[in-house]
Amino acid sequence: MLTVTEAQARVSDLVASAKRAGADAADVLYSGGMSTEVQVRLGELEDVQRSEGEEIGLRFFVGQRSASVSSSDLSDAALATLVERAAAMAREAPADAYAGLAPEDRLFTGELPDLDIDDGQDVAPETLRRHALEAEDAARAVDGVTNSEGGGASAGRSIMALATSHGFCGGYQASSYGCSASVIAGEGGGMQRDYAYRTARHFADLDSPASIGRRAGERTVARLDPAKLASGAMPVVFDPRVSGGLLGHLIGAITGSAITRGTSFLRDSLEKQVFSRGVTVRDDPLRRRGLRSRPFDGEGLPVADRAIIDDGVLTGWLLDSASARQLGLEPTGHAKRGIGGPPGAGATNLHLEAGTATRDQLIADIEQGVLVTELIGMGVNPVTGDYSRGASGFLIEKGAIGAPVAEITIAGNLKDMYRELTPADDLEFIRGVNAPSVRIEGMTVAGA
Repeated sequence: MLTVTEAQARVSDLVASAKRAGADAADVLYSGGMSTEVQVRLGELEDVQRSEGEEIGLRFFVGQRSASVSSSDLSDAALATLVERAAAMAREAPADAYAGLAPEDRLFTGELPDLDIDDGQDVAPETLRRHALEAEDAARAVDGVTNSEGGGASAGRSIMALATSHGFCGGYQASSYGCSASVIAGEGGGMQRDYAYRTARHFADLDSPASIGRRAGERTVARLDPAKLASGAMPVVFDPRVSGGLLGHLIGAITGSAITRGTSFLRDSLEKQVFSRGVTVRDDPLRRRGLRSRPFDGEGLPVADRAIIDDGVLTGWLLDSASARQLGLEPTGHAKRGIGGPPGAGATNLHLEAGTATRDQLIADIEQGVLVTELIGMGVNPVTGDYSRGASGFLIEKGAIGAPVAEITIAGNLKDMYRELTPADDLEFIRGVNAPSVRIEGMTVAGA
């Protein structure tokens, strides 16, 4: 795998080769990564995997025609063939009036910000094995746990570099670490499973393996002997484990591609009240040690912290350059891309700001409701906002969390759900998308 400096040199050279081959414009993306994963089960080593790979992708423009070609072979001969193939494909591609590189006058310039997303460590497989065993042992030690799906630990590093024919070249690297455990409680048809995990940019920022395992075991045992729930309309409280998914549906509805295609339930909501007043959703790509932090976007544009929802109001779309041109707007620094194909748009470190009430205060006046801790299925219509998901969690009765419930369905419409959403104060920045517990009034709940 190349270093960041070597990757920047390689993408710059390939851009120059594309220009010599007749490209009116071009950009090149390099992506490299290495990872080690260790899995244990019932106290024994089950699997060790080590992977390392790299790819490079060229986007070649001839006027408004373009083609994208990628290769995992970075030899000089392979890259020469890559340029030839891209040139031939671009000349035969259909014209796209909105295709092209990002505006030159908006490209990132200056020193890259220090995001502290690489701790420089090379964690040994034996250390990962020890962490995986500690996590599983702690989970299995919880009274009521009867079996294990295993414990795991991982370490990795990724490198990205981007160059464009109109003057941008940049790159960065990031480390990532993880630890998890998944166990089973109960016997026969009454068995339940649950899990816990943590990921972090710095190895030192991970929770202890024992705390992760203990959390997995306690969650699993708490799900035993689920109660029956009568169907009806009631408040639903989303645990932080699942509340971030509500933000994912929001982002999918406000990206440029959804708006240009008219396939978003929020297509007519720009600068309108979408959430209740006091609710703010932010996207912060510059958070230090953030799991999705980056110094520039997928087109070489600068990035910045932004309130996507400000006091309940939708402030704007998330736009790459192509969708911005189609809408007659400017790109917003939210371009995301893979090695093959053109950029799209998306969020980075996304979070719903905390409210002022504790979770206990949030549920104190609920006579009957549900605390959802796990969601199943993908029953969300992005065009209408209709929402229907399988779920499990716990009853809320007379202001207190009660018996577990399983195999229920919760349903509503995201427009209504967003307007009726109230956040608690228990926000933690431990995922790529973070949200506190949230209460949503009047959802339809169907019991098993």
